[in-house]
Amino acid sequence: MSDLTQLTISQARAKLRGKEITATEITEAYLGAIERANPALNAYVAVTGDKARYMAKASDARLVKGEGGALEGIPLGIKDLFGTEGVHTQACSHVLDGFKPRYESTVTSNLWADGAVMLGKLNMDEFAMGSSNETSYYGPVINPWRRSRLDTAELVPGGSSGGSATAVSAFLCAGATATDTGGSIRQPAAFTGTVGIKPTYGRCSRWGIVAFASSLDQAGPIARDVRDAAILLQSMASVDPKDTTSVDRPVPDYEAAIGKPIKGMKVGIPREYRVDGMPEE
Repeated sequence: MSDLTQLTISQARAKLRGKEITATEITEAYLGAIERANPALNAYVAVTGDKARYMAKASDARLVKGEGGALEGIPLGIKDLFGTEGVHTQACSHVLDGFKPRYESTVTSNLWADGAVMLGKLNMDEFAMGSSNETSYYGPVINPWRRSRLDTAELVPGGSSGGSATAVSAFLCAGATATDTGGSIRQPAAFTGTVGIKPTYGRCSRWGIVAFASSLDQAGPIARDVRDAAILLQSMASVDPKDTTSVDRPVPDYEAAIGKPIKGMKVGIPREYRVDGMPEE
């Protein structure tokens, strides 16, 4: 793996703003990593190399002028549930074979407005209906982790956002979009040693995302650490008149909240989640 691909979003952001690296350099590093590792992991179902290079070049031009956005030059993977204008969007289903929307989802529009670079579309359970990423029309995603160095048995990455979790864990993108209806961000993140956030319903617009259960679906990030997840969510979140369930409240500065004391906060655990045989942990 290239050293550039191992930078967290916050580290890459600092180096890009300090002109120690360019968006083109880090984008090429990720495209090379994808070319080498994706055949074994199957995290990406479409790699948008030309588009990524075009976006990176535009980011470099803005960075030179000191006009970079919050995610300027940061290469991301996009779950195949998010509509991306002119780019493969099939929810990993044969039903939508060849579909390239004429619109952009609100979440991805927010990311591009902040300068992020799209590396490609990520594998997932078909129509997000699964929790192991084995139902995709494009085949299963392989978890980059193993039980031990001596155990080579392949493991599932969880789902439905298995491609997002695997790509982040395997250093094939700096961060990724994901969606969660009943655990599809939280479970894959847990399976791959990454950080996932399912935001409060209405915090991120659902517009332009292929629906599973509209009253539960919510977009969120998968990243390598808490700070990166906060940075991504800051960009993804917004009120949206095209989604009447989006919440018209200011987006907090999630990154600024990191490290503040949590004394006095309460954590709620639904009683219904306690089932016979569940470990105490």
